[in-house]
Order: sequence, then C-alpha cells, then structure tokens
Amino acid sequence: MTTYLVRRLLALIPVMAVVVTTVFFIIHLIPGDPVSVMLGPDATTSQIEETRKAMGLDRPLYEQLVLFYTRILKGDLGRSYFLDRPVTTALWERAEPTIVLTLTSLFVAVAIGVPSGIIAAAYPGSAWDRVLMLGALLGVCIPGFWLSLNFIYLFAVRLGWLPAAGYASVLENPWAALRYMVLPAVSLGFNQSALIARISRSCMLEVLQQDYIRTARAKGLSQRVVVYIHAFRNALVPVVAVIGITMAILIGGAVVTEIVFNIPGLGRLIISAILRRDYPVVQGVVLVTAAAYVLINLAVDLVYGFIDPRIRYD
Repeated sequence: MTTYLVRRLLALIPVMAVVVTTVFFIIHLIPGDPVSVMLGPDATTSQIEETRKAMGLDRPLYEQLVLFYTRILKGDLGRSYFLDRPVTTALWERAEPTIVLTLTSLFVAVAIGVPSGIIAAAYPGSAWDRVLMLGALLGVCIPGFWLSLNFIYLFAVRLGWLPAAGYASVLENPWAALRYMVLPAVSLGFNQSALIARISRSCMLEVLQQDYIRTARAKGLSQRVVVYIHAFRNALVPVVAVIGITMAILIGGAVVTEIVFNIPGLGRLIISAILRRDYPVVQGVVLVTAAAYVLINLAVDLVYGFIDPRIRYD
C-alpha cells in the first residue's frame, strides 16, 4: 500500500506540470493585457510600459514560466494584480463556499442516485423502474443553469421558502448556510444523480445475475436481504468510481452554479480573473483544482481496497 501510494503521488508531478504549463501559455495567449485593464483607457504608452516592466510582464514567456515554477516550489503562487493580496490568501478566502457547495451537491447526487439505481434494478421492468429511469433521463438532459433558474423562480420568487441567492458561512451561521445552499446543491446534484442512478442500476443488475445470488434466493432469503446484504457491496466498486468522477465534475460545474446563485466561491473568482487577465489568480485556481481532481481519483482508488478485499495494490 505504501509503495503504491508513493508511486501514485510521484506520478502527480508530471501531470501537474503539464496542466500548469498548458494553462500558463493559454492564459498568456488570450488577447488582452492586465496592465491596460489596471491603468484604464487614459494611460499613456510610457505608463503602460513602465508598469509592465515593474510587474515582470516584459520578460519572455519562458522566463516568466521559470519564475512561476520557482515560486511554486517555494509555496508561493504569486500576488494578484487586482485583489492586492497573495493568491494563496485569495484562494483560501474563496475555498469554503466551493467546498461546501461541492460536498452538499455530492450528497444530493448520491442520496438520489444510488437508491434509485438499486430500486430500479431490484424490480426490473416494473413501474418503479420506468419512473426512476425516466427521472434519470431527464436529469441527464436538463441543463443545470435552466434547472437553477426554475428553482429560483418557484421556491424563492413564487413560494418564498428559500433565498434566491447569496451565501452564509457554515462556521458562523449553519442554519442560514443550509437555507442558502439548498437550491444550488439540489440543482447541481440532480444532474449528476442521473448518471449515478444509471450506473448503479446497471451494476446491480449484473450482480443479481450471478450464481451466488441465485443460491441465496434458493435458500429462501427475502429480496431485501439478497439485494442489500449480498449484492449491494459487490456492485459498489464501479459506483464508487462514478461517484469519484462525479465529485470532480461537480467542482467544474460549481462555476456556473456559483454565478447563478451569486456564491462567492472559486468559480466566480476565476471568471473575474479571466476577464481582467489576472494571470496569477487564474494559474492558482487551475493548479488547486487540478490537484483536487487528481487527489480525488487517488482517494477513490484507495477506497476500492476497503470495499473489495480482493483488490491488491502492487
């Protein structure tokens, strides 16, 4: 296990290097200049050139890239051009809303998707199966932003049950945080629950066709015991893989949801940074997000061993 973990962590280095280098060149190739945005349209050419020199933007790209890597090795992601603070501080301030939104959305997706898939597989061809799979199909087809806008109109504007937008810290006011997070979490998690439901149904159907399941039924065990005791754990490994992928997708999907519900998370931060060409912030958010993707995949791989003891890490 230790050797496997060390090998996987070392494999992260080239992956992160490719991501960081690609993002670095892409953000610098986008038309526009942060200095022009900072100084405004009335700035003279000499003022722009002096500011570019002071910020190091007049250097060749490869020199800027080497400097960026040097800072990363020191744990420094640079300083934001517009926020007047280190990038790490800006990321830390915006991380909580995104983490809360991602985790609550994942909870919604799993709470809806896994039971739906199991029930549909336990009674294939029944009315429950058709209704749940129709719901899963709708979840895949409905765009997240359209669902978000309709939730706001129904539950915030018409019924007044929940706030339409905003955010409250979980640490400062948990009840207010829950009210603010219900609509964004449900709208973001519902789409992903559809994928989990379909995969859960497929995996459970495959397991229910195994010989040991027929043997369990031949012994007179009830459908509930056969499904939840004998079949569920063996069908869980592929489902956990999908849940891991879903969590990574939710991190990316949080960008649109944060904008729709006015949540001050990393999604809104990177959008504003891209529009203002705030290179250090864009690079920092992408670096942190990519690291989260990779570490989630690693965590999912490690969970396999706890679910299925037959899996060995060589």
